[in-house]
Amino acid sequence: MPRLVLASQSPARLTTLKSAGVTPEVVVSGVDEDKVLADATQRFGELDPADAVLVLAQAKAEEVASRLEESPDPADVIVVGCDSMLEFDGAVVGKPADAAAARDRWRAMRGGKGVLHSGHWVVDLREDDAGGTGGTLGSTSSTTVWFADIDDDEIDAYVATGEPLHVAGAFTIDGLGGPYVERIEGDHHGVVGISLPLLRELLAELGIQWRTLRTP
Repeated sequence: MPRLVLASQSPARLTTLKSAGVTPEVVVSGVDEDKVLADATQRFGELDPADAVLVLAQAKAEEVASRLEESPDPADVIVVGCDSMLEFDGAVVGKPADAAAARDRWRAMRGGKGVLHSGHWVVDLREDDAGGTGGTLGSTSSTTVWFADIDDDEIDAYVATGEPLHVAGAFTIDGLGGPYVERIEGDHHGVVGISLPLLRELLAELGIQWRTLRTP
């Protein structure tokens, strides 16, 4: 059975995979995200959000893969890296710097809609005799999110929980922010941060069936 390694420290991504029957190993990448994006912008020009998250997901997956290749037992390993950003009114919305920024963010977003982009990158480290392809590929999941038109008191109470400070776009769909998401168009899991259907498709391109990853 292939060993799936998640190159992310996100509890939501880990929980999503476990809920689908897959328990990955977690190896957090050490990439400098600002530097990665700056280098990519210098090489390719200004990146749109869908491309930016893919560049970051690739950097994370490949950085972890390079470390695992040097380990005593890299066999049968598949590495997946992810990154997410919210695009709102044509601008990228990351994690708010502080509570005041989170409040301002929500006052701008309420009653509106944005697009949550989650980049995914997969690196196949399996040996040839284990079906390894040496493949490295990725794609982005993009889901439109409509936010509730909540009042200032509701915003203040949500920000006071601390949750918006730790997530891209200052909201969750699977946590305390769920009641403030009225509807979505696209993949629910992509909003959480890892699209299970997209990951299944990427793995299939490497010849890996999802069922083979399920934890016995």
